[in-house]
Amino acid sequence: MFLASCIRRSQSHLHSSQKKCLMFLYFLHNLLFVSDMTTSMVTLFSALCQFDPIRLKYYTKPNPKLFPDSSCFLHGEVGDEGAGRHGKAEDALAGGGVPVEQDAAHRREGVAGDDGGVDRQLLDVRPRLLRGPNKTAIRGDDITVKSYKVESRITSRFAHTAVRSSVVNSGSKAQTIGFNVQIPKRAFITNFTMNVNGITFTGSVKEKTVARNLYAQARAKGKAAGIVRANSQEMETFKTEVHVPPGSNIEFELHYQEMMQRRLGFYEHSLHLQPGRLVPQFQVDVYIFEPKGISMLETSNNLGEKFSNQVTVTQSPEKAHVVFKPNLQQQRKCDNCTDSAIDGTLTVKYDVKRDSNAGELQVSDGHFVHFFAPSNMSPLPKNIVFVIDVSGSMWGVKMKQTVEAMQAILDDLTFEDQFSIIDFNHNVRCWSEDLVPGSSIQIADAKKYIQNIKPVGGTNINEALMKAVQILLRASNQGLIDPRSVSMIILVSDGDPTVGEIKLSTIQKNVKKVMREDFSLFSLGIGFDVDYDFLERIAMDNRGIAQRIFANHDAAEQLRTFYSQVSNPLLRRITVQFPEDSVSDVTQNQFDKYFGGSELVVAGKVKPSDSDTLTGFTTASGALLDITLETEVDTSKLDTELAKQQHSFTGFARQLWAYITIKQMMSERSLAPTAAKKKKITQRILALALEHQFVTPLTALLVESEDSKERLLADSPKDPKQGCCSGVGRKPLPPFLKVVYQPPPWVQMTTPAPPSQVEKGPEEWTLPQQVNLVDNDPHFIVHLPRSNMDVCFNIDSRPGHILNLVTDRGTGVTVNGQLIGNKKVQQGNQNTYFGVINVYYHPDGISVAVSTDRIAFTDGKSNHTFTWSATADIRQDGVRISIVKDSQVSITINHRIQVMVLLHRVWKKHPVNVDFLGLYLPNENQYSPLVHGLIGQFSQEPDVIISDIHDGADPLKKEATMEVKGNKLQVTRGWQKDYRQDKRRGTDINCWFVHNSGKGFIDGHYGAYIVPDLDSFLELE
Repeated sequence: MFLASCIRRSQSHLHSSQKKCLMFLYFLHNLLFVSDMTTSMVTLFSALCQFDPIRLKYYTKPNPKLFPDSSCFLHGEVGDEGAGRHGKAEDALAGGGVPVEQDAAHRREGVAGDDGGVDRQLLDVRPRLLRGPNKTAIRGDDITVKSYKVESRITSRFAHTAVRSSVVNSGSKAQTIGFNVQIPKRAFITNFTMNVNGITFTGSVKEKTVARNLYAQARAKGKAAGIVRANSQEMETFKTEVHVPPGSNIEFELHYQEMMQRRLGFYEHSLHLQPGRLVPQFQVDVYIFEPKGISMLETSNNLGEKFSNQVTVTQSPEKAHVVFKPNLQQQRKCDNCTDSAIDGTLTVKYDVKRDSNAGELQVSDGHFVHFFAPSNMSPLPKNIVFVIDVSGSMWGVKMKQTVEAMQAILDDLTFEDQFSIIDFNHNVRCWSEDLVPGSSIQIADAKKYIQNIKPVGGTNINEALMKAVQILLRASNQGLIDPRSVSMIILVSDGDPTVGEIKLSTIQKNVKKVMREDFSLFSLGIGFDVDYDFLERIAMDNRGIAQRIFANHDAAEQLRTFYSQVSNPLLRRITVQFPEDSVSDVTQNQFDKYFGGSELVVAGKVKPSDSDTLTGFTTASGALLDITLETEVDTSKLDTELAKQQHSFTGFARQLWAYITIKQMMSERSLAPTAAKKKKITQRILALALEHQFVTPLTALLVESEDSKERLLADSPKDPKQGCCSGVGRKPLPPFLKVVYQPPPWVQMTTPAPPSQVEKGPEEWTLPQQVNLVDNDPHFIVHLPRSNMDVCFNIDSRPGHILNLVTDRGTGVTVNGQLIGNKKVQQGNQNTYFGVINVYYHPDGISVAVSTDRIAFTDGKSNHTFTWSATADIRQDGVRISIVKDSQVSITINHRIQVMVLLHRVWKKHPVNVDFLGLYLPNENQYSPLVHGLIGQFSQEPDVIISDIHDGADPLKKEATMEVKGNKLQVTRGWQKDYRQDKRRGTDINCWFVHNSGKGFIDGHYGAYIVPDLDSFLELE
């Protein structure tokens, strides 16, 4: 297969005789079934064709093992197992004189979701597994690894993993120290920090273009900055390097998150452990919390027998703690060895208890997750057409492993199943033109046919798939397929099409056009050189999935495992639904099939409601019946339980929903039919990834320090999409991100200079524990720090009135709230709430009006309006406005006064309630002595004495006498709500309640605090 690209690229560069010679040698090459070319063969063929061997070597795809110095690769770099080629050797005949770069672009033209070649500046996140010494987690000579700790918190199938390591350069010279972490392919990096001698590099997720611009700006200002971006195909290894002087202390910390996928009846969490040396503090902790309970848990590792008893498990019905903590002596390869024996993978497998087949519905943090994994059901009959690539590139271990796997797969078929086999190279052959039952006679004949396959020739994927669909269609049209059965095509291939239709987008459209809605296509890509993106797109486009099979001695087992996942269909046409107006932003809730041992997951947001329960309904078709399942959950129970758990991941539901949503939108993006549609999906992905801090193929993690004494060099590796020689003519960059520290070394500094304050983007603003607040209808809670008490009162005013809450002419700030009423007057009363909160800063003429549907910002010259549906951060002069989507607005004035407005949403169709706002002001606000207002006046705390505490009319509420401002007031002990932590239910705040709209506690009558306009200051006498 070696001469294919040579022939194609040579069309416009070689003489006619040379072309003919190479064509002849190509046929000879295939006849001899030679899959790779040796150096002597290159020399021989070059001599026969009177062709410069160096030039021939350039026009061909070298074997990296033989030509490690080659500058031309069709995908990736030397040693990059994640790299793949655009075409197989057989492309020579199909190329038609088109150079490789042009042919790749032609075949990919119009394929939705293909980003093409892009310049990549990475903190080296590459789709490859490191080999040899480079696979170790910590790399460097004469270094001391003080600690290496891994902690995973798995809550309801969602895992948050942190990898931390502390290293010292104990050598006498400056050196480069590396940090590598192998992470699951489906995980999202959420943060990376690095501390070097007290100077911290922190990360923040940004849109990749923004990150690049900030990176360039930081470089221009002498800052250190780096970009971490996910590769467009798969993430395998996170890598970074830092160059430090002797004596330096370095701390690395990486965080990533992923949803656990259930396969073959269990969830699997794997941690790759390769410290590379002995570590005094080496520890791995895996905390699991499953609300329904853990039904089984087991651990395994390939670290060797000496570690078989070093893993301990502590388990209760709902929780488990897995610990791997070998001491120094246990880490040694032998008693006197200085090398570490820890080099492998620690795996935790578990499953959860399930009360019924209705599924498990969980609600937390305003989000729901519905897990659906029924069992004990009769499997559906299967109709399978196996489509097997037998081109020349499959020669050797790939074909041997495929045949071995097919032998076992055929044995799994039952008489109720129907099947056929198609093998293809440049031609397409059928073992049977029709589906046949899985009888022992047919299976034996099929095994014999498979055993005699000899790989040779090109690759005609299009015709092979068309033939497979025809077999299923014919059987269906003849009434030979049970309407409740599952029909699928399983494609096994190791490369791109080279014969017949070779344009990938056309093949994708052809298959989509003929596939019926009840047919599915599953793609298995063998090896690293397969175009996995194409196989994944064509599978997703036809209700299937794709999986990469690594071409090694274990390939047969990988093929069998994949087949096991799809060989037991239990249900079809599954739909998960919820009552109208109870949820929003729901992920995919309709599924073509459910396979036994797997799990379907639907997530979304829970809308505010008076009900304490959420109900889910699932409908599906089984082998013999149609089913409707119902499940419900208490919407507050799980949050209460999570608050008690020390090691749970409390934000799991919110992050899990975002994780699933982004993954599904990435799939939609790859299949987008138009550029406009793709752009729209891209914008949605970016917004969600930024909000939830996920490093995706569209975002980057900007790692930055404010210290100006160091500089950074970032890698720009070849993009597999660019094909061969994309970097020709460019000056190559160093292979990894490196931070180089110039003298004087930090170890000579007595006190490292602290980094300057970094302005953060929109974020959840956490107020201090003690605040003054106005919330609900409206309830005022004033905290008196000196008296260590809270005093409550209500204001019984009318809708439309504007109440002054803070007036401070000294700082030029006023805060007013306008009241709105609920929808109905009940028993002659109408509850009022704040519908608008306005903050006005007079010196700059800036006004921020927060309502339940928008945030309006004006500076007297221009007006800006922002909705609650997007996160935003606005700064002008000394005013900063941070909007957190559908949650809150934080307004900061000159870093001295902070105001938080909390949004309360209710069910839109509720007959009485309306959306409203809550106001929260910290006691630490730095007002002037002139401050006043319903809340502002208590900035100067009055003296309060409580006496004569006694039982009241309500035995649950004490009564007392309050002496304040020269008045004696009768007060009642009660409680009001603080909604910062729990917007739905609130947190109880015990307080002394002052009756009659705060009369005697506030200065004057509450009517004096009614102002004419939202920007008005209170007129003081």
